[in-house]
Amino acid sequence: MNPAHEGRAGLAAVFVSVVQRDLLLAVRRRADVLTSFFFFIIVVSLFPLGVGPEPNTLREIAPGVVWVAALLASMLALQRLLASDYADGTLEQLALSAQPLTLLVLAKILAHWLVTGIPLVLIAPLLGLQFDLPVEGLVAMTAGLLLGTPVLSLVGAIGAALTLGVRGAGGLVALLVLPLYIPVLIFGAGAVSAAVSGQSVEGHMSLLAAFLLFSLAAAPWASAAAIRIAVE
Repeated sequence: MNPAHEGRAGLAAVFVSVVQRDLLLAVRRRADVLTSFFFFIIVVSLFPLGVGPEPNTLREIAPGVVWVAALLASMLALQRLLASDYADGTLEQLALSAQPLTLLVLAKILAHWLVTGIPLVLIAPLLGLQFDLPVEGLVAMTAGLLLGTPVLSLVGAIGAALTLGVRGAGGLVALLVLPLYIPVLIFGAGAVSAAVSGQSVEGHMSLLAAFLLFSLAAAPWASAAAIRIAVE
């Protein structure tokens, strides 16, 4: 086999191994994973009870409520992304590995999104029914979350990496990543509002896709650089 092909196969195997490891750890720590999931459900479900049954009001507030809840649930899960691996020395071993740390960090972010982001995407349409959203609004919300939640994990990884070993890291992470989350929140909620009002959502979705591509290019590299600084 060509050495270049062998190298790519080896990188792919390492990438998959890191993802599998983190998914296995998530299964063993089900309580931590379920915390952010049920937090999302509870926050979204409380608003219809508090606001009342007026359909127009519910449809108007639905995009903001769902996206703010998804943002907060994502932030709630950020502490689990790197902190435990930093505490037990796993991150130091990854930094010393012959494999690119950027690739390993991307694998960890993917596992984090599969555990915390995908459940939110799957449950969101059911929660959207509480707000009397039409089918177009539910589709736009699901598609927007599918593009936006990976951005939340990617950007959040930068904040988690920058605060490794810092006291009160949870609050500091929030201060670091919240300003970067705002564009995703605006265009994600805007896509749902546009769909409900019968307008085109292509502009909002295109911007969310652009944020995702930029985050995929920049976030693993920035997170890896911060991890190297933290473990030195």
